[in-house]
Amino acid sequence: MEHGLNPGAVDYEYLILGGGPGGLQLGHHFAVAGRRYLILEAGEGPGSFFRKFPRHRTLISSNKVYTGYDDPEINLRWDGSSLLADDGRLVFGDYTRKYFPPADKLVQYLTDYASCYSLNLRCNTRVVRVERLADEAEGFRVCADGGSSWSCRRLIVATGMTRPYIPAIPGAELAEQYVDVSVNPCDFINQRVLIVGKDSSAFETAENLIETTASIHVCSPNPLAMPWATRFVGHLLKAQNAVLDATIEKIVRHDEGRLVVSLRHSRSCGETGDTVYDRVIFCTGFRFDASIFSEECRPELAVNDRLPAQTCEWESTNVPGMYFAGTLTQVRDSRKATSGFIHGFRYNTRALFRMLERKYHGRELPVREVEPTAEGLMIAALERINRSSALWQQDGFLHDVIILPADGGKALYYEELPLAYVHETSLSASDHYYTIALERGDGELLHPVIRRWNGPLLVSEYHLLESLCGEWKDLEHHIAPLRELFAKHLEERVRVRK
Repeated sequence: MEHGLNPGAVDYEYLILGGGPGGLQLGHHFAVAGRRYLILEAGEGPGSFFRKFPRHRTLISSNKVYTGYDDPEINLRWDGSSLLADDGRLVFGDYTRKYFPPADKLVQYLTDYASCYSLNLRCNTRVVRVERLADEAEGFRVCADGGSSWSCRRLIVATGMTRPYIPAIPGAELAEQYVDVSVNPCDFINQRVLIVGKDSSAFETAENLIETTASIHVCSPNPLAMPWATRFVGHLLKAQNAVLDATIEKIVRHDEGRLVVSLRHSRSCGETGDTVYDRVIFCTGFRFDASIFSEECRPELAVNDRLPAQTCEWESTNVPGMYFAGTLTQVRDSRKATSGFIHGFRYNTRALFRMLERKYHGRELPVREVEPTAEGLMIAALERINRSSALWQQDGFLHDVIILPADGGKALYYEELPLAYVHETSLSASDHYYTIALERGDGELLHPVIRRWNGPLLVSEYHLLESLCGEWKDLEHHIAPLRELFAKHLEERVRVRK
């Protein structure tokens, strides 16, 4: 029990809102640590979001079962749905061999995960209000329909993004929504359809309708950027179908009942034009629902009010003690990493747990000692570069950190931390430390990047060569250059201190 906690003051140390993968992952960490926690889930079982979405019941996260490796840690580099657990009893690949797996298999897996690890989960509990306790320092009260309520010292919001995001387009009310539009292709026979959006929901909808519609246009202002979406594009760039880079200025209903959409094309010097469609479907994603929070503890929003604003510890920027887990943590990486998906936020959740343990329970971040020599630093860095699934999946966002103490003692190796957290905490107090990450170059292949820092000041940056196989074990191109890099830096440090 944490220091100073009055057992009668609150019901739980932590309440977790949402029994999806983010809530279950954090619940598992709390359970192992012996923390008093409760997960509240509105649905009849874990992962209620995935009981309906995606609408066409196929996930976009890859499930590569056969990787050529026996190491479970390395295999997680191609496992898009498994949650983390030290014993490795439950692996999603045991549920299906499909590369793009059925959503129902994920629901089954999440249900089994909660049961296997005996998570403290209460289902069929819809939260209707979150408020501060009378003494704000004591925490929060969470109220559910039916009159039940619970108090907690700290609140973890893992509800995901559940409200459809509707762009501010004149005539948007004339469009249908991804959440409830028909998924029966026969309802669209010989119709001209405009699908608004270019994320996964747009392309799964397009793929479902490709055989029956007269034409499909997929439209948003920006070109395709997410590589997992492009698996559908080959189907669309044929015949009367197209992907449009355009802004929708308005939608109006024609006298004959069809919809006239005014488009401003992004690539044609702002050229405008009207196109007639039978139906317009908004597949523009979801947003965070802040309606359950009372005014005194309603989190500020960011990214067009789609996500709660968060600090480097995934804490609300304006409500102390309120943290976020799961897909909501993507606000910190601005869609540059994979925090919106299980294979990304499972590592964020583990990092969040470690931050909470450090901040509130006096348990320092996991750390190991490394020989402060060029050989020792090289071996430690390459071991992680070649094996870590967190650095692989959260490329450019999560970093390992090696700190060289001023007294010349053992180097300290920390794993999987956001760079902002490193810079905003005491970890960056050293005048000589390294961050190690895997990042993508222009060729889209991952490669290791080693940066040397003096406090917040970037001293140098070194990129190892890209590797098609994701292995950095070559003596000439990887081992020797990294050893020489560390040797040079250590020699410079000695000269400076003299």
